[in-house]
Amino acid sequence: MKKSLRLSAAVALAATATLTLASCGFGGGGSDDSASGKTTIDLLVPSYSDATQGLWEDVITGFEAENTDIDVKLEVQSWDNLETVIATKIQAGEAPDIYNGGPFAGFAADDLLYPAEDVVSPETYSDFQDSFIANAEVDGTAYALPLIASARALFVNNALLEQAGAQAPTNWDELLDAATKVSALGGGVAGYGMPLGSEEAQAEAAVWLWGGGGTFGDASTITIDDPSNLPGAEQIKKMIDAGATQADPGSTDRSPLMDIFIQGKIGMQVGLPPTVGQIADNNPDLDYSIVPIPTKDGSPFTLGVMDQLMAFQNDGDKQDAITKFLDYYYSSDVYVPWVQAEGFLPVTKSGAEALGGEEALKPFLDVLPDAQFYPSTNPGWSAADSAFKALFGQIQTKPAQDVLTEVQAQADAG
Repeated sequence: MKKSLRLSAAVALAATATLTLASCGFGGGGSDDSASGKTTIDLLVPSYSDATQGLWEDVITGFEAENTDIDVKLEVQSWDNLETVIATKIQAGEAPDIYNGGPFAGFAADDLLYPAEDVVSPETYSDFQDSFIANAEVDGTAYALPLIASARALFVNNALLEQAGAQAPTNWDELLDAATKVSALGGGVAGYGMPLGSEEAQAEAAVWLWGGGGTFGDASTITIDDPSNLPGAEQIKKMIDAGATQADPGSTDRSPLMDIFIQGKIGMQVGLPPTVGQIADNNPDLDYSIVPIPTKDGSPFTLGVMDQLMAFQNDGDKQDAITKFLDYYYSSDVYVPWVQAEGFLPVTKSGAEALGGEEALKPFLDVLPDAQFYPSTNPGWSAADSAFKALFGQIQTKPAQDVLTEVQAQADAG
């Protein structure tokens, strides 16, 4: 991908990935609006970009125009706050009717969710990519609906690497060499952007631990303190100790760090599809390319992420309204522009067909077949995810093995 590449107007519109939208809270998922005679659906979602709230509001406006007996009440939260907010609402008996989040198996284990097939029509359900539906199953039943998918790739500042006499890397040795040379340029430039702060430490950890042959486990077991994860953890320390990263990676979050890459001050950083649009908006002259993530031996790999929509049963009296909303949202003329605007990968067959020619998404679509996913169908993954965010940044100063042990212990504690 060259610097002349542009996203479609919709993608460019949406692409500043900050997590600071104001929320408009709702008061709980209990009952119909008796005064108006309408059914009220409470919708809790995270912010993917500065455009997220407006995109959902557009969906809601269109839906309510066609369904005058249903109101949709929207609440937008940052990813930093989302898990705390949903836990608090559930504890208070005020779970949203529809929730856009990540880990869901714990909710399913507590019988809080509708089976996915119960809240969409057969036509909508059959349009999901089979692999994505399988990734939303617990004991053979899907309890969440795929929303968006994403893959990660390495964004490379071509000009900085050329200035440093380095090339885009394919394995860890080449990455360490290239990043060290770029950092040596000085002037506030870092070779590799390594975000190990609380925003998304689990993702950067997966890039390295899985890239070295490790795993976070499966539907039945969470395996953080596993010998297969140690090579990746030790490589992280090697990068930090060599001065190949930005200062203080243990407390650096992904979003602000990617802003620095976009400004041209970082040689390489793992990014998401929306990063392309951020560059188009904020530094269109940046000379960059996108390549597969380097691994220990150069074998293909990417971190795949699939966020979901799930429907809480609550009083059980809103199933029809929820189904109408979800069927509306996943209709091609509504869903495809939404996904395109946020810059992610579609999870429906019709969406993939519609966006198959989108040049900006091609590098990510190319690596998606080699994607590995978080063990989100394990009820313990939510605790493991939180443990990574709270503890993994300590790897900057603590032995790699000690950090893996601490993350595992906190994950096991729940």
